[in-house]
Amino acid sequence: MTWSSNDPAAAGAADHARLRELGYKQELKRHLSYAPLSLSALLTLAGFDSIGFFFVRLTGGRWRHRVLSNFSISFSIISVLTGVTTLYSTGLAFGGPAAMTLGWFLPGAFTMAVGLSMAEICSAFPTSGGLYFWSARLAGHRWAPFASWITGWYVYVYSSADHHQFLVSLIRWAPFASWITGWWMVRNSLIRCVFVIPVTFRFNIVAQWAGTASVDFSLAQLIQVIILLSTGGSNGGGYVASKYAVFAFHAGILLSHAIINSLSITWLSFFGQLAAAWNMIGVFVLMITVPLVATERASAKFVFTHFNTDNSAGIHSRFYIFILGLLMSQYTLTGYDASAHLTEETKTAAWNGPIGIVSSIGISLVVGWGYILGITFAVTDVPHLLSPDNDAGGYAIAEVFYLAFKGRYGNGTGGIACLGVVAVAIYFCGMSSVTSNSRMTYAFSRDGAMPFSSVWHKVNKQDVPINAVWLSAFVSLCMALPSLGSLVAFQAMASVSTMALCIAYALPILFRVTLARRSFVEGPFSLGRYSVAVGWAAVLWVATITVLFSLPVAYPVTKDTLNYTPVAVGGLFILVVLSWIAGARRWFEGPVTNLDGEGGVEL
Repeated sequence: MTWSSNDPAAAGAADHARLRELGYKQELKRHLSYAPLSLSALLTLAGFDSIGFFFVRLTGGRWRHRVLSNFSISFSIISVLTGVTTLYSTGLAFGGPAAMTLGWFLPGAFTMAVGLSMAEICSAFPTSGGLYFWSARLAGHRWAPFASWITGWYVYVYSSADHHQFLVSLIRWAPFASWITGWWMVRNSLIRCVFVIPVTFRFNIVAQWAGTASVDFSLAQLIQVIILLSTGGSNGGGYVASKYAVFAFHAGILLSHAIINSLSITWLSFFGQLAAAWNMIGVFVLMITVPLVATERASAKFVFTHFNTDNSAGIHSRFYIFILGLLMSQYTLTGYDASAHLTEETKTAAWNGPIGIVSSIGISLVVGWGYILGITFAVTDVPHLLSPDNDAGGYAIAEVFYLAFKGRYGNGTGGIACLGVVAVAIYFCGMSSVTSNSRMTYAFSRDGAMPFSSVWHKVNKQDVPINAVWLSAFVSLCMALPSLGSLVAFQAMASVSTMALCIAYALPILFRVTLARRSFVEGPFSLGRYSVAVGWAAVLWVATITVLFSLPVAYPVTKDTLNYTPVAVGGLFILVVLSWIAGARRWFEGPVTNLDGEGGVEL
């Protein structure tokens, strides 16, 4: 099926028809795909003229008059300003400048392989259910319920860690925190809903809410650092906001995100494009300004060859340290599946959804590397930046900004302003996360996979799933409550593993290159003869990083330093399979149609 880029009416009709073929009627407003701002214009505005030209040529000019709305959401969730800023301390500790600058493109290249494979599947199945729906369709009729069951438990949309020792924050509490949110569903034979016993739940929704909680809490903590530096810093009697104040910041941020996401898709389109522009221009400004202002700059040799082996984790193997240093890149480059969750609100979805996935990864790779380079050229004393006794309390990148301006102008006001730029980017990241969460909640409740599904999948007069929006914000707020008792426990829960996310990305790809290798029908976006090869590269990369994420991150290994990630994820897998064997296989049917006898494809 093809669409004409010059006939919006025909494209809209084709989108509706394709959605009905997949078993769903159109309930959300399709607004994401036509606007005055083009991709090439945005890149040119940020100073990346040649990249803009490349993408126009790559897409055959289709983007010349397309909106960036779909792309903008994924790009804002990836948000290199968010990911790199919050994990910069980890990068400095494990490998330092060399590992960050030279190691950025290794996981980036394989992430692109994952994104390309996902984009091809998204083109064939442009629905808000995303990975969950894809797995059901690709695994075939016999395995569809089990495939969607497994994938549904492992989907994880962007958990941007907010702490400075992310890799050593152990995932001890994630399974329990998720499991106790046990969900009820009621079977109604007329609408083909599914009956679910109390102990079952959809891990992907829980994990998405945890990701939003983590992003917004990281912003609350950054506000805490900004206030600290604005009042004199740690060494100048600066004010340290209490944990209750940080939680209040978090609550206010979530409230504002819920309000914004209650607006029509027209407004979300505008905010999404503004977020993409802010991230792009913000990176460009910071990567130029900070090293220019700094009175002391690192040499190119330091930036590209200095390998930091001095860490508090007791790890001395340079190869091992380099491997751990790569995790910063992998943690940052996630969340691009949001473009798939928004396809039911995207015009020419079978093309623009996949392009949103691929372009958000590609552009994030380029601007992310530029950001890392620019900031690292202002780094001269790694131990000081990592010290909890510095003015920023150990928040490395905040200390870089602060010292750069203080060294030249005698005060760090300019550095605080730079942190403000990052704070706005994180705010947009959280806003886009709520957008993605609410659409996933809508999709799952439409399939009867949530308690009170009829409530959460309702849309208002503006075609916005309003109840799903406020549910997502409320649950994300509740998930931050553990921070009042134990910040480590909250960080562990909110970090509900990128491993789980990557596994969820890989599952439909694995089904595509195995069970559906001969039956898969490509959409407008196709990898052609390279499809299977790229798919296997993606699956093997996920298998590799699954091992890497399971390695100890501190020595000697004790009960306090053990990396509990494989225990948590493996335990989760066992629970998923056991719950399937114990009863879910008898009642869980996977995605269900909402056409109510109006015709379409049986799911």
